[in-house]
Amino acid sequence: MGNIMLIKLCGEFDLGAADYCRQEIDEKVRTEGAKDILFDLEKVTFIDSSGLGVILGRYRKAKESGGKVAISNANPRITKILELSGIMRLIPVYPTTSQALRFLGRGVG
Repeated sequence: MGNIMLIKLCGEFDLGAADYCRQEIDEKVRTEGAKDILFDLEKVTFIDSSGLGVILGRYRKAKESGGKVAISNANPRITKILELSGIMRLIPVYPTTSQALRFLGRGVG
């Protein structure tokens, strides 16, 4: 995947998981030099403002460094939360990981 970091989350992406995820993602981006980030939400059952904040924060950091962020595999409930939060106006959401990877790989958008 080159400079694309694939992050597969599962369970509840809430306050309890947000700080840990933020630290881990930032450390891996720093050490591995990933430019683009793909959040695979296939196994996420719940997301709150803390989880949304992690995604939005990584979007801002990626954008500052010339990278992109995409989301894939969100179930309808999670997609609705992403839509209501406004994240979908900034970050594209794809039904499959392969579609999201094509977007990131081509540099579209």
